[in-house]
Amino acid sequence: MKNNHFSQNITTFHGRKPPEEGLLVGYGAIIERLRLAVPLPDRLSIISKKHRRYATDDWNVLTPRHAPSDDLAGHLTFALKYEGVELHVLKTVFEKVGKKEIEQLVQREPTGQYSRRLWFLYEWLLEDTLDLPDLSIGNYVDLLNPDLQYPGPIEIARRQRIRNNLPGVQGFCSIIRRTEKLDNFIAESTGWKLYPWLSGDQKDLLSRASAFLLLKDSKASYAIEGETPLLNRALRWSSAIGEAGLRELTKEDLLRLQEIVIENNRFVKMGWRQQGGFVGEHDRATGSPMPDHISAKWQDLEDLMNSLIAAYQRLSASEYDPVLAAAIIAFGFVNIHPFVDGNGRIHRYLIHHVLGRKGFTPKGIIFPISATILQQMNGYRTVLEGYSKPRLPLITWKETADHNVEVLNPTIDLYRYFDATKYAEFLYDCVRQTALELLPAEMDYLMKYDRFKALIDNRFSIPDKQVDLLLRFLQQGKGKLSVRSRQKEFLELTDEEVSAVEEMFQEVFFA
Repeated sequence: MKNNHFSQNITTFHGRKPPEEGLLVGYGAIIERLRLAVPLPDRLSIISKKHRRYATDDWNVLTPRHAPSDDLAGHLTFALKYEGVELHVLKTVFEKVGKKEIEQLVQREPTGQYSRRLWFLYEWLLEDTLDLPDLSIGNYVDLLNPDLQYPGPIEIARRQRIRNNLPGVQGFCSIIRRTEKLDNFIAESTGWKLYPWLSGDQKDLLSRASAFLLLKDSKASYAIEGETPLLNRALRWSSAIGEAGLRELTKEDLLRLQEIVIENNRFVKMGWRQQGGFVGEHDRATGSPMPDHISAKWQDLEDLMNSLIAAYQRLSASEYDPVLAAAIIAFGFVNIHPFVDGNGRIHRYLIHHVLGRKGFTPKGIIFPISATILQQMNGYRTVLEGYSKPRLPLITWKETADHNVEVLNPTIDLYRYFDATKYAEFLYDCVRQTALELLPAEMDYLMKYDRFKALIDNRFSIPDKQVDLLLRFLQQGKGKLSVRSRQKEFLELTDEEVSAVEEMFQEVFFA
């Protein structure tokens, strides 16, 4: 293969328009030159002719002095230095160019930090050993640059003198880019945790608020799937969510959760899928599948789920940020879609589980994430589609006799290696809203409820159920009792007493 003509001037690239005309470099140039069948990285790079360096959501813009040598080695070095580690792209490059060329590339500068990273990644991703002797000199270098991507726990690779800080394992490793938004979330998040509320009267309020919101979260998780469950079904699932983080995550536990989610299994084949799967619609006329998302091949599920759980164990035992870890594990699970049904609700359970397991939320207290996600459905769909849409053209499939899909090409790496940055930003935003708005609003309501009830108890002898009913009618009437309720449920109250009750409500809830 000729090692030249990788760079090219672009005004648009695969439908993505850079902020100015420039020279395509790094991963983008490699993907184009080698015709790699991979999803484009979320952020690509160009060299500006205007000698300006800046970044947008989709592009890194650098100056001519940053331009790499126009060959594979130059662009790989540039990519690792300025764009970070893209595991799927790198693995596909290694498979495309072959072992000998990577050996020759490393041999040019075997002790160089970028050569060593490529060497390690080749052997780690392909589980194959290059014909190179172990290094015996040189400082150890981090595999991920923490200025570009959030590093995981460290494992020492003595052969290349590398500190492997990937946040996953060979069979499943999702990486999150460092962004200003995530840095701000992480810096602020200690103030969102629930521990300051775990004392005195607030502890009781938090417990009561959490119990109510747990059921609300359960109902919301079904609502996200377009379902309205009966109360007993919602209660069963809220009970399962309440145990999130209390036990280790295993494949057996995931199967147990599916049994809880799918109450009536007469029409659902339970357990790990043994068929294709997709999310989407069927053509009304023909019944043909119209996928928005195609699930991992069922033949790959054992490998993927074992690796997902191994990555979870690696992250849960480390100092890796809890919300970032929850994004990787929960969204990794829903991308794989290992069950015929129940994947979405278990995906959201996993958010609760990881946050609880890593101590972000106290034992027995659940962040009602699904309730917040339900309020942000457009953003939720956007991040899910951001993963699925770029991968659909890379999956070859055919329709089966029962109008399902059968995937025909190897696709396992689409589910192993992906950028979880947008997932993490969305999830952190939901956690923030839950901690600073949803939970405090419920606690504020409970404090007002207690005050209103105390005022009622001081003047009237009304059972608690009637107080609840009275409050509900007042809320529905915006502080006024309806004529119907005064003539029926609260016929015993005089006009003067009704006025007093309405004044109490106004004093407590609108003062």
